[in-house]
Amino acid sequence: MDSICNRRPRRAHAGVCADTANAPAGLPEAAQPAARLGAGRPRDAAAPRCARQATSHTSHASHTLHAPCMPQFAPRRVVARVAAAALFSACAAPGVSGAAEPAAATRGYDIPAGPLDAALTRFGREAGILLSFPGELTTGLRSPGLHGRADPAAALDRLLTGTGLVALRQPSGGYTLARLPGPAAAGADAALAADTTLPTVAVRASGPHADSYRPPREAAGLRSDAPLAEVPQAVAIVAQQVLRDQRPRNLDDALANVSGITQGNTLGSTQDTVMKRGFGDNRDGSVMRNGMPIVQGRSLNATTDSVEVLKGPASLLYGIMDPGGVINVVTKQPQLARRHAISALGSTYGGGRNGGELTFDSTGAIGESRVAYRLIVDQTNEQYWRNYGEHRETLVAPSLAWYGRDTQMVLSYEYRRFLMPFDRGTALDPRTNAPLAIPARRRLDEPFNDMRGESNLAQLAIDHQLAPDWKVHVGYSYNRETYDANQIRITAVDPLKGTLTRSNDATHGSRSTDSYGIAYVDGRVTLAGMRHDVQFGVDGEYRQVYRADMLRQPIKTPFSYLNPTYGLVPPSTSVSASDSDQSDTLHTASLFFQDSIHLSERWMLVGGARWVRYSQLAGRGRPFQVNTNLSGTKWLPRAGIVYKWNDALSLYGSYTQSLKPTSKIAPMAGGYVIDGSTAPEEGASWELGAKLDMPGGLAGTLAFFDIDKKHVLVSQYDDATNQTAWRTSGRARSRGIELDVSGRIGARWNVIASYAYIDAKTTEDPLYAGNRLWNVARHTASLAAVYDVGTVLGGDDLRIGAAGRYVGARPGDSANSFTLPAYATADAFATYDTRLGKQKLQFQLNVKNLFNRTYYPSSVNRFFVSVGDARQVSLLTTLQF
Repeated sequence: MDSICNRRPRRAHAGVCADTANAPAGLPEAAQPAARLGAGRPRDAAAPRCARQATSHTSHASHTLHAPCMPQFAPRRVVARVAAAALFSACAAPGVSGAAEPAAATRGYDIPAGPLDAALTRFGREAGILLSFPGELTTGLRSPGLHGRADPAAALDRLLTGTGLVALRQPSGGYTLARLPGPAAAGADAALAADTTLPTVAVRASGPHADSYRPPREAAGLRSDAPLAEVPQAVAIVAQQVLRDQRPRNLDDALANVSGITQGNTLGSTQDTVMKRGFGDNRDGSVMRNGMPIVQGRSLNATTDSVEVLKGPASLLYGIMDPGGVINVVTKQPQLARRHAISALGSTYGGGRNGGELTFDSTGAIGESRVAYRLIVDQTNEQYWRNYGEHRETLVAPSLAWYGRDTQMVLSYEYRRFLMPFDRGTALDPRTNAPLAIPARRRLDEPFNDMRGESNLAQLAIDHQLAPDWKVHVGYSYNRETYDANQIRITAVDPLKGTLTRSNDATHGSRSTDSYGIAYVDGRVTLAGMRHDVQFGVDGEYRQVYRADMLRQPIKTPFSYLNPTYGLVPPSTSVSASDSDQSDTLHTASLFFQDSIHLSERWMLVGGARWVRYSQLAGRGRPFQVNTNLSGTKWLPRAGIVYKWNDALSLYGSYTQSLKPTSKIAPMAGGYVIDGSTAPEEGASWELGAKLDMPGGLAGTLAFFDIDKKHVLVSQYDDATNQTAWRTSGRARSRGIELDVSGRIGARWNVIASYAYIDAKTTEDPLYAGNRLWNVARHTASLAAVYDVGTVLGGDDLRIGAAGRYVGARPGDSANSFTLPAYATADAFATYDTRLGKQKLQFQLNVKNLFNRTYYPSSVNRFFVSVGDARQVSLLTTLQF
């Protein structure tokens, strides 16, 4: 049997061509996704013509693989050589079998109308699938092109519209084309598939691992199919494989891989709080799920596919926002290819603090339709790493997707019930301004310090192709989280006696709600000989944070932190009327427009604006006392320019603005009430940068930024009331350098690395002028690497990896009255892939905080200093079937 690559009458489009004479047995079933030949995610695959051969060995047989030609990256010879080596290594790797995770993921395409053969060639290269057909079948035919997101089946349907051809999935994987003599009959697909089956080959990955740390070339959070290289903004993506390998426990862990990120006030380790380029807070609206805002405290869970960070002001896309950036958590989508997996995890912190987790993930088509489902169920039960506490969490997340010819619809729901420790950490010794000299595992509250509640999240996204160059998107999201929390809070430290003064507080009946809708149109027009990619639309949001009963009860008996005795204090029962009924309600409505103008093949100009109308009401107390009552409108512009130096390197510059109403539930200093006369927080950012995009190899961004923010809210601890009050400051500034790099180095290494230098300070304020912004480190760095050992023990695969992170010293409060020390942590992991019969079985060992360092990631004030988790060892077993 001759190779597809050498049969001139036919064409094959894929990342790599393979000799079929030695095809292994056990090829994927027709219902499975198209086999991936070549390493990397489908969107990373490349398909230049075969020019020379390289031999690769698998557990089944020896195969001759045709490596792609060396790409020409002018003018830098060294860049060309590195790129060629990375591409050769990536594409020479064997693919994965049908039992591996599906490659048929939904992704964005930008394929212009034109000859069908050229359109299919480009599609095969970008999708990373094997597409085989007789050459004469496409002669003289034209394709309407493809602009938008689609899975491979839907993408082929669109590309073949009006050609009289149909794409048929092959029993051996991949697709072939056939001509329809008339209207498609119900059973025609199977018959035609049998008649036109071409020899294809699927090779099990026994050399370098197929999945890469290289991020995709587009980000869902940008609401555009534009390649990242053509976006005048720094965007960092923590890819799916990075999350699988590192198994982050929360968003903070995942974003340790991204430059310019530190942890803020996590509300007793119960909330995602991300400081981005020096700005951020819990519940600041900067965390998105699939491009739509959420209010639930924790956003990373078993449904997460990847995490995107859109750096700098993103108000044109998302409206009211801090200027530091936006975090978009992308979830796993239903797939037409059937796949099921069961995972069981056991973990320990040592000292008898153990845990376990069970996860079930099932996806596939419903019958023979284009409707796919996905069901993810996860149950976590673990003991807290400190001397008491428990974490229990139940997650149920069903979703449905319809992949039509011109319309795609995804409906998802997530239910989450949780119990977690409410842990404010430790306190400072006033004599030394250092954390108390006690064991890190010792808590200073009571065993009833916890948060228990539930969240519901429903989302609907509809994409419809109006015409070859026009599409419309409609989305809606509803998120609601309720909880009750008990917390013993430290109000004073007496180091001479070794005791603490504490307050017995609680929040009962907390409810956060967010309702968001969006509709926009994407299109492409040509004016004055230049291509314009335009987007215009509307969105609106209703967000409310409400807390019913706030309990406040002083504790008269001192607590010994040297020889603690727990259980002497019951939970609080004293409701504070003046603190209760806390409410913060925000309404926004916006119009937005953006135009990306392709001045030439190398120059692009981006411009746009958002008009936003907002109103906000906040306050507390019985009777209700208003702290904030404001409304207004604002135009927010955005401008940027991109120059593509060559296919691998682009340069960009941008200017953007942000807006965030000045609002707090907490009382303002001096009883001040925020109203329409109080200017909102406004930010302006300049950014210059360079982006590297080496297909199959490394991708990276180097950015220089300067953010100026005025009318800033600053916290001020009141010793008399033991509460944190807020007031408006003058101005804050953050400027610095960020570097993010990820992807493949050679045949067996994958890396993700980052570095940031950030100089963030208050520039105008009666008290804090010249002070650094709290919880913001000048220097942060991270490096994670994985080495694919390859085949061991007769066909099994072994991978080993490690990660390290450094966070520099940073102020612990706005007054800069103390400093949190710098810290460095290290993690390690290993995965072992084998088979149980025909099913794939994987074992994964993770060790977090390998050297068991004690560190302090963030603080609120000198009495609330978070303590980083101790060393954790976990073993995960996953069976795919």
